[in-house]
Amino acid sequence: MSDLVVALGLVLVIEGLALAAMPGAMRRAMEAIERLPDVPLRLAGLGGALLGLLIVWLIRG
Repeated sequence: MSDLVVALGLVLVIEGLALAAMPGAMRRAMEAIERLPDVPLRLAGLGGALLGLLIVWLIRG
């Protein structure tokens, strides 16, 4: 359970640093994502989740 909390904390750190370092680029990226249809977003989310699972499995397995 502590690994999950650490992982979520790292996600927040990375997102926070990205927003602090380049707010304009992040805003443009969010606007571009808003215009995408649902299917590519679902596929990207699923791909990211599977990649994350693979990384965890390789490191912790």
